[in-house]
Amino acid sequence: MGAQTDGSGYWYGPDGQLDSGAAVLKALRDYRAAEQSVRRSTRNSMGMGETDILALRFLLRAQASGETVVPKDLSRILGITSASTTSLIDRLVASGHVRRKAHPSDRRSVIVVPTTESDQEVRLTLGAMHRRMMSVAEGLSAEEARIVVQFLNSMTSAVHEDTAPEIS
Repeated sequence: MGAQTDGSGYWYGPDGQLDSGAAVLKALRDYRAAEQSVRRSTRNSMGMGETDILALRFLLRAQASGETVVPKDLSRILGITSASTTSLIDRLVASGHVRRKAHPSDRRSVIVVPTTESDQEVRLTLGAMHRRMMSVAEGLSAEEARIVVQFLNSMTSAVHEDTAPEIS
């Protein structure tokens, strides 16, 4: 006999237990819900929107790797117009999270850099959670980590794959 649903949307085997595939998908949904809750809480505590947080994370990563970021980079990464990027940067400057600086080699351009305070705020807000997550990831054997990475990459591809039938 095939899997059945209990009305909640999850698939159960003949013994009433989640089959292994459904258990994995449920665990992914639970993780995603927990992560979204933390993101919402972080946005609220920092007084920022989702795009603001994404921009700040990008800027902090770029700064850590020694890269400079011009507004056009933010537009490309976030998929927003240059006008929206200007508004975003204005908001982040006004809130004290970033500042504009003269480009080191192009006098006509500016770079966008996160402030020391925003770096500290992000570390304070998310640092403990990131340490707990890293501890879990580091607890995997090399083979387990390889399997998890392969699985998550495959799931990412499955989510992005366009499988919707064409409507004529």
